[in-house]
Amino acid sequence: MAGAAFKTNPYYLHELLKDCGSGVLQLPDFQRSWVWDEDRIKSLIASVSRAFPVGALMTLETGGNVDFKPRPIEGAPEAARTVTPRALLLDGQQRMTSLFQVSLRGAVVETITPKKKKVKRWFYIDILKALDGVTDREDAIIGVPEDKLVRENFGREVVLDLSSPEREFENLHYPVSQIFDWDDWQDGYNEYWKDEDKRALFRAFKKEVLESFKTYQVPVIALDRSTSKEAVCVVFEKVNTGGKPLDAFELVTAMYAADGHELRKDWYGDGKNDGGRHGRFVWALKLADAEKGILAEVGNTDFLQVVSLFHTRDKRRQAEAEGKQGKELSQVTGNRQALLSLPLDAYKKYQTQAERGFLTAAKFLRTLHIYRIFDLPYQSQIIPLAAILADIGDAWENETARAKLVQWYWNGVFGELYGSAVDTRIARDFMEVPSWIRGGPPPSTVSETIFRADRLKTMRMRLSAAYKGVNALLMKEGARDFRSGQPFDHTVFFGENVDIHHIFPQAWCRANGIKPDIYDSIINKTPLAYRTNRTIGGDAPSVYLARLEQGAPPERPAIERERLNASLSSHLIDSGLLRTDAFQAFMADRQARLLALIGQAMGKDAYRGEVSEEGEDDERDDDGVEAEMTIAAE
Repeated sequence: MAGAAFKTNPYYLHELLKDCGSGVLQLPDFQRSWVWDEDRIKSLIASVSRAFPVGALMTLETGGNVDFKPRPIEGAPEAARTVTPRALLLDGQQRMTSLFQVSLRGAVVETITPKKKKVKRWFYIDILKALDGVTDREDAIIGVPEDKLVRENFGREVVLDLSSPEREFENLHYPVSQIFDWDDWQDGYNEYWKDEDKRALFRAFKKEVLESFKTYQVPVIALDRSTSKEAVCVVFEKVNTGGKPLDAFELVTAMYAADGHELRKDWYGDGKNDGGRHGRFVWALKLADAEKGILAEVGNTDFLQVVSLFHTRDKRRQAEAEGKQGKELSQVTGNRQALLSLPLDAYKKYQTQAERGFLTAAKFLRTLHIYRIFDLPYQSQIIPLAAILADIGDAWENETARAKLVQWYWNGVFGELYGSAVDTRIARDFMEVPSWIRGGPPPSTVSETIFRADRLKTMRMRLSAAYKGVNALLMKEGARDFRSGQPFDHTVFFGENVDIHHIFPQAWCRANGIKPDIYDSIINKTPLAYRTNRTIGGDAPSVYLARLEQGAPPERPAIERERLNASLSSHLIDSGLLRTDAFQAFMADRQARLLALIGQAMGKDAYRGEVSEEGEDDERDDDGVEAEMTIAAE
């Protein structure tokens, strides 16, 4: 039986921090930057001051199989960069960096307030509060501005002055920057305070608080140099406790770093002129007043998934060429395990093609009148879309090929196939859709998907991909605003603040005893400009249509009845039913029209049978669920 490749020993905190400062203990370069906020730093200081555990560290001995590029912790002296580290800190970066910066660095600390403001802070311990058994120790830890003056009344009144050692002595506040070296401060304190009671106060503080820092020990899990690269990544994932949870991108970054490639720089850029791939996605085809482009929420693991799909397909094709069959053939996938096995050469081979696929996906989505992330039916469907477009290249510009791609996309949306557990679906579509475009059989996403006619009645919230899909389809098919008569291209969409609004207004529906479950359906909604919706108000359709026709010159010109009817028709609305306020007949008629529109997009009729789908629709968000549970419990 093989022996353990690690050992756990306690180390004095002061020695560990000195090692961080000298460069003997460094970080692997793929680690995230230091991100702890002011309150977390205070909590950490308070825990150590009471000798409470703050968690174990994990280190990796250098000089072995895993050769990660090192870098000193943030705030370490420049000389630390020239030192060859004895070990790398895999887990504990946030804690060790925080403690080093506040205790040994001797400089003001840059951190973030709870309100997400970047500030500079010195940290102090209020001696009286620290010795008060009733006061929470965290309340005894304070952060003060760079000038060490705490002000109130909009900066006009100084309520605490710690700007000199004498002011520190006077106000009984001990600087955390001298937590391990108190002799000089104590000498000055005793010189300032001749009162024996004050001197006894500091002796008690030193014994109960400062000694805790001097004697504090941290358990360290030390991986020896024989540990394999894969083992390091797995262990790193399991035990990392600081900052945000690690994802596959972080682990792949770690593996590539061992081979000298900086994956993080590919994605985030160099922080100067190059915003990296992520920056290119954020700004790709950004439209008008949109804050970001449609690709802004594409994640780094999404990108790696596309690369992995190409790599695993290559492996499968190679196995097929070698005559392998059945279980001998490797799986085409972009799942987590595949990402962790993605070799650097495969990443380099396909990264440019994958990026081109995502950028083309943005163009494709614009042709469907999907302009904002807010209106994107499924974020996850961008992954197979990008992979397919990367594979077929310029073929998507061919009318026949593009029609098939559009049909596949809407089947995914109205079949509601990309809501969860999508890895298998993504891989299947990646294999089947390009083959279909090149003349093969339809993909299962198209051949096996149905849309139920009664689903339209239950689509009431933006959480539904199909709800967003109906809105985009109406704009794509030429819906024109009731008031302006303009089609909703991207200029009008952003310029007129277009959104989904009720046709029969909510106020009118409530007044006529119609339940929200009915009038909030997508059947009673359509894209309209903000000003148009304000003109509609809460009146009956017969009233607001008359108001639109009459106009209010010069701000709102009159609209000819035939022109307004044409605009209504472009939204699949029967103008006669709307003008007579025939709500029930309108709902039935528009449901049929919307079903025809969806059927045309999917290339098949909706299911109108009697067999209902299993379960109940619940389109509430998490807050809605919590609220309902709370109300039910009262």
